[in-house]
Amino acid sequence: MTEHEQMVTRDDWGVIEPAFLARVAEALDGGQLKALRQLTRDLHAADLADVIEALDQPDRIRLIAALGRSFDAEALAELDEGVRDELMEALPNDVIASAVKKLDTDDALYLIEDLERDDQREILAKVSKEDRAALTRALDYPENTAGRLMKTEFVAVPASWTVGEANSFIRTEKDLPEQFIEVYVVDPAFHLVGTVPLARMLRTPDDRRIDAIMDTEQTVFRASDEQDDVAFRFDKYNLVSAAVTDDGGRLIGTLMADDIVDVIQEEAAEQVLHLGGVGAEEGIGNSVAATTRSRFAWLFVNLLTAVLASWVISLFGATIEQMVALAVLMPIVASMGGNAGTQTMTVAVRALATRSLGPVNALRFTLRECAVGLLNGCLFALIIGLFAWVWFGSDALGLIIGVAMVINLLAAALAGILVPLALDRFDIDPAVASGTFVTTVTDVVGFFAFLGLATLWLGR
Repeated sequence: MTEHEQMVTRDDWGVIEPAFLARVAEALDGGQLKALRQLTRDLHAADLADVIEALDQPDRIRLIAALGRSFDAEALAELDEGVRDELMEALPNDVIASAVKKLDTDDALYLIEDLERDDQREILAKVSKEDRAALTRALDYPENTAGRLMKTEFVAVPASWTVGEANSFIRTEKDLPEQFIEVYVVDPAFHLVGTVPLARMLRTPDDRRIDAIMDTEQTVFRASDEQDDVAFRFDKYNLVSAAVTDDGGRLIGTLMADDIVDVIQEEAAEQVLHLGGVGAEEGIGNSVAATTRSRFAWLFVNLLTAVLASWVISLFGATIEQMVALAVLMPIVASMGGNAGTQTMTVAVRALATRSLGPVNALRFTLRECAVGLLNGCLFALIIGLFAWVWFGSDALGLIIGVAMVINLLAAALAGILVPLALDRFDIDPAVASGTFVTTVTDVVGFFAFLGLATLWLGR
């Protein structure tokens, strides 16, 4: 067994081994091209992408240049979006064009879609006429649509053919995709009329006509369909592949499950990042400047909302001076409300993203969350009320914080569901903005309820 074969690429958690990365970096720094190619020769494209992401920006370019023709271009399509964008800006257009030639249209499009128009034209001028036409047409579709996701390589045959004729075409035609699972059936104007699973064709006698074995019921997408709609229907109907047509119903491409898995993962990651007030384009490979820009906007909004909550507290300065215990206890009310609101908001945002929450069940979900908030409010009111009574020896203080807890947890439940619904109604991504507004509601209501009740009590 060779030293390369003994070298473990990933650990049990699927993370690239530091020892392997060290060997790659050592070979790269020492100009050991043969050793470098030997180390990366058998890597899957996704593993090679992880290696590239683990390196610093200058080393990423050096690695690609060092591997030369042995570099697996598919690794570029596996890169995190932030790393990909930085790398595409740094790599020469000749290198990008060479990679584009080796990739399917959907992966090639992923590399060049965010480049400047001049760079796109220069790269496209270096690829074949067929690839240039397919990529140019795909670039004309809006971002995040089926037209940007689809492969333009597919197999289509006339309905009048026999199975034997179709199989002969598949065996002899050179420009067919390397992998496909369905054969599309089209009329003379290239309108989609049906599909035949490849497995069915292999089991059918050669003399049967294609139109006798094709499926006419199928899920078809338009090139202008939004990618989240595509992902939703792929998931709902357990699709493995689907045809894409233009507005005239003519077949122009196909979507595969592996591409939709990427969309689903991207949407899920985007939701998580947005809930944390982080831009969807941010990744661990982003630069300090890019990360700072990504986070500043929502931190600034949070600052403004924090100032609002502080202003509410300032209205009750005299009350707090009379009883220091209020300053000790009031963060508890706001914190519990914030956590409860976040719980409801997370469920609501996720339900909206998966389209399981809508006008039909919005009222029922709102009433359920209100009931949960009220019940939790009563339970925690009892706990914190007893705690405040024992700690400060004041039954009135325990009653005040208990009532404030009930009010704030009920407000948290309402804010957690109504804020995402309202934002969604106005076509604002609930995942991006909900957290800030829900936290503001729970802070303001919590402080106002607790300090307001205390002011009424002390004023008696």
